[in-house]
Amino acid sequence: MPNTYNKVYIQTVFAVKFRQALIQKEWRADLMAVIGNLINETGCKNIIVNGVDDHVHCFFNLKPSLAISDVMKSAKAKSSKWINDNKLTPQRFEWQGGFGAFSYNQSQVNNVFNYIKNQEAHHNKQSFIEEYIEFLERFEVDYDREYLFKEPI
Repeated sequence: MPNTYNKVYIQTVFAVKFRQALIQKEWRADLMAVIGNLINETGCKNIIVNGVDDHVHCFFNLKPSLAISDVMKSAKAKSSKWINDNKLTPQRFEWQGGFGAFSYNQSQVNNVFNYIKNQEAHHNKQSFIEEYIEFLERFEVDYDREYLFKEPI
């Protein structure tokens, strides 16, 4: 649409199913690159993707004609297929259902970028669950802790 200008910064966070520590250092950077490329393929602009063994953070500019859920559906489905096609885990790899999505303004971009870039150091001090709940509370998202993540059977 002519004369439509925007810059919508979104951070999404999603976990490996059952929060298992399956994302190995040997192939983690490749996975992050795959996810970043998948985000770009939707028409969004990837800024950074990074994570640790049990979850991933994505930071990108959202294309205004797309829903965040459509971007995440594509990135999660195709990246899990990539992991499984390359037989990177001993069992079938799956992402946990759902994701967290949080918006930022221009003045926060550098801080969010650096936070995501330094995930490994950050998670030496704080667990993923603690981090995720902190995001939900900081952004005043209503949630029921009992239903945050699917537990193993």
